[in-house]
Amino acid sequence: MVGLLSDIGNIRNLNEDYLGYHEDIEKKIYIVADGMGGHNAGEVASKIAVESTIEYINSVDCLENPEAVLNDAVEYSNKKVYEFSKTSTSLNGMGTTITACLLRGNKMSVANVGDSRCYAIGKAGIYQITKDHSLVQELVDNGSITAEEAAVHPNKNIITRALGTAPKVDIDTYTVDLSEINKVILCTDGLSNSLSDLEMYQAVVGNTNAEACEQLVYASKQRGGRDNITVIIFEGECKNDWDFARKQI
Repeated sequence: MVGLLSDIGNIRNLNEDYLGYHEDIEKKIYIVADGMGGHNAGEVASKIAVESTIEYINSVDCLENPEAVLNDAVEYSNKKVYEFSKTSTSLNGMGTTITACLLRGNKMSVANVGDSRCYAIGKAGIYQITKDHSLVQELVDNGSITAEEAAVHPNKNIITRALGTAPKVDIDTYTVDLSEINKVILCTDGLSNSLSDLEMYQAVVGNTNAEACEQLVYASKQRGGRDNITVIIFEGECKNDWDFARKQI
C-alpha cells in the first residue's frame, strides 16, 4: 500500500506542495511537486503539474518506452503551467518543482526538475536517485563546498530549474531496476532539508508506509517545520528483509 501525506508545516500560511498517484494493472504513477510564485500561484502550479503529468501518461496507448513517455508528460505539464501563468498578471513567475515516478513491471522511470527528491531503500541502505537542480548542488559539483556544508548552507533553497517558468524545460530522467529495492521515497525539500538520509531510513524500516509518512512529517515539524512537507512511500520489487536492514542502522 502506498503511504502519502502533505502538511503545511509550522510557519507557512498556505500549502504550495501537491502530490498525486495513479495505479492500474499496467502501470503505477507517483508524483510530488513544490510550487512557487505569488499569492496562490505556487499552489496552482504544483496542482497543474501533477494532474497534467498523470493525465498525459494515462492518455498514452503504448508504454514500451516509459522513460520517454514520462519525459514527454513532464514537458506537457511544463507547457500547461507556463500557458496558465500568462492568463493573469497575478500568476507571473509561477512555477514548481516536480519529481515523478512511472512504474511498469520491475522497472521504474524517474523524472525531476528542481529539488524535490526520489530515494531508494534496499539492502545497501538508502540512496538518492535524483540530483537537485539547485545553487548549492552546483557549488558541491564544482568543489566549492562539501556535501556537509551544503546541508546547512543559507542558500540551499535556491533552485536553478523549475517547471512552468519558460516554454521549454530541461528534465533529468533515470531508469531504475526495482528488483533490489524495498521502498521508494518521494519528498519535497520541506522533508529533505529537515532530516538526514539516515533519519529517513530509520523511519521507514519496519513501519507501514502510512506510519513512516506520519513519523517523517512529525519529525520535520519537530525540527521547525519552516516549509511545507510532502512525502510518498511505495513498494519496490525486493522482498522486505527488515531484520537485515535494522542491522545496518
